[in-house]
Parts: sequence; structure tokens; C-alpha cells
Amino acid sequence: MTKASLLAPETRIFVAGHQGLVGSAIMRSLREKGYPNLVVRAHKELELTDQMAVRHFFREEKIDYVIMAAAKVGGIHANNTYPAEFIYDNLMVEANVVHEAYCAGIERILFLGSSCIYPRDALQPMQENALLTGPLELTNEPYAIAKIAGIKLCESYNRQYGTHYRSVMPTNLYGPNDNFDLENFHVLPALMRKFHEAKENAEPFVEIWGTGNPRREFLHVDDLADACVSIMELSDDSYESNVSPRNYHINIGTGEDVTIRELAEMIRDTVGYQGKIQFNADKPDGTPRKLLDVALLNRLGWKFKISLREGLSSTYQWYLGQTEKCFR
Repeated sequence: MTKASLLAPETRIFVAGHQGLVGSAIMRSLREKGYPNLVVRAHKELELTDQMAVRHFFREEKIDYVIMAAAKVGGIHANNTYPAEFIYDNLMVEANVVHEAYCAGIERILFLGSSCIYPRDALQPMQENALLTGPLELTNEPYAIAKIAGIKLCESYNRQYGTHYRSVMPTNLYGPNDNFDLENFHVLPALMRKFHEAKENAEPFVEIWGTGNPRREFLHVDDLADACVSIMELSDDSYESNVSPRNYHINIGTGEDVTIRELAEMIRDTVGYQGKIQFNADKPDGTPRKLLDVALLNRLGWKFKISLREGLSSTYQWYLGQTEKCFR
């Protein structure tokens, strides 16, 4: 993308969720691109589901731009176990941040959603205009509905108040600071941890949920961060002339996918595990395929740089570093 002059180097940017997978990557990218005035708050310092706390924060701090990377996230197991928390927490965070930012006179927000907003049976690859054209995947419907509400919240404030709130929909992400907890996991970090522990314990096989047939797209989080900053830097004319007034968001992904079986084999090779892979078809597969159409993103001049194999290797090295710290 051609860098525009929309953001000045001195822009004060609040990164909500700065300690997570996405937020930490965006922090790295912003600093690398010359934006040092970053405002952050740990969860214990600012509870985003508390409207009064958010209101006080925006009144006390001089903020020019808000990046909404804070969210309650998880894989199939977590979504099935905590559906009320996934819809309530995410709705409250979105409503509080968007409304209180508007009340404080902040005209620019970047809202990060998720590719799960699209219908389960959407035509592949999924274009931005597929939003709200069919039923969602039931295993993560509460989370998806919350993210759709966030998109429409930004759209609605733009339509009524003339703000410039932008939304991006990332595909499945991975990389440094990912969540390797096997109770609240996403598929890629969970598989990486499973294969690593199986290697360490000389286990004969690794069991994986589902048939291995669903196809998924994976984007390294550093690529996502680069895309987000590039979209932030677009002029209003460039952004608004390329997005639909009724689908005011941009997909961010690679435009390439693999089966879960192929992913498992790649991670096994990366980790160096010599055992077998067993798929448990009694467990849910989730959506059959989730591939984003990234034609709009490519047309705006951005394309991913980190291949899946390269990203898996660097992520595993990061994971090993974190594992070593736990035993020091």
C-alpha cells in the first residue's frame, strides 16, 4: 500500500488488548513504522466491560485513534463451554469502547473482527458482501454475533455521526503470544503443543479432534499487524471508495488454505515428532471451510509475506523459548 499522510507520527493511539496475540503484534508494527505515542492499559487497570471505567479513561486521556484488539477468544471447546461469556463480554467491550470514544470526540477507530462472521455455508472464498446472507456455524455463533454487532456498531456511528470507524476481518491467526492452553485453544497452537509434548514424552500417537478434512486459512500475526497499520494509514477517500456502504469492512488473509490433516502434518514436521496422527471423528469438525476472499485487500496494495511453513518454524522457536522460561 502507498503510505498516506492520514496518521501523523505524534498520533496518540490507544491499543486495547495490547498484551494479546493481535495487540502485541500491532504494537510492534506501530513502533517499527514510527508511531511511538502508544497508550495501553492492562486488564487490571481498565476493565473494558465497565462503562464508567471506559468513560473515565477516555475523558482523562488524550486519544486520537483507537485500535480494538481486545476480545474474549477461543476455539470450539471454549466457545461451546462458555457461550454466554463469549457473547456478553465481547458485546460489552465493543459497545463501551465505541460509544465512549465517540462521546470523547475520537473520530477514528480500527475494529478487529473475525472470519467467523460469515455464514457456515458461504460461497468460498468468502467475500465481504457475504455477511448476513445465511446461518452461522453453531459452535461459535455467540462470538460471531458479537463480532457482527461490532461491525454494525462502527457502520452505524459512521452513518449517523460522520465518524471514520474502520473494521477488518482477519482469518485464523497464529504467532508469538498465542494461547497454547489446551482448555481454551485455537487449532494451530493446540496442535503445536500436543506434538511438542508427545515428542518430549515419546508418545506413540497424537489424537486430533474431527476428521481432518475441514480446510482453514492461517495468517501470521505479524502480517496481520502490517495490514492493519496499512489500512489505518489509508486516506478516507481510499478507504471509503473501496468498501461497500453496507459492508464497511475489509478481509485480511492469505487467500490460501490447507486441510487440518495437512496442517497437522506440517506441525509434526516442524516439531520433529516421529509418531502417528489419529483423528477422532466423534468430535466436531466445525465449519467445513473458511477461506477469505482478499481481492479487495490485494487491490489496495497489500499481500501477505510470511509463508505458513516459515511462520510455523518461527512460532515453534518462540514457544520453545517460553517453555524454557517456565523451567528456569
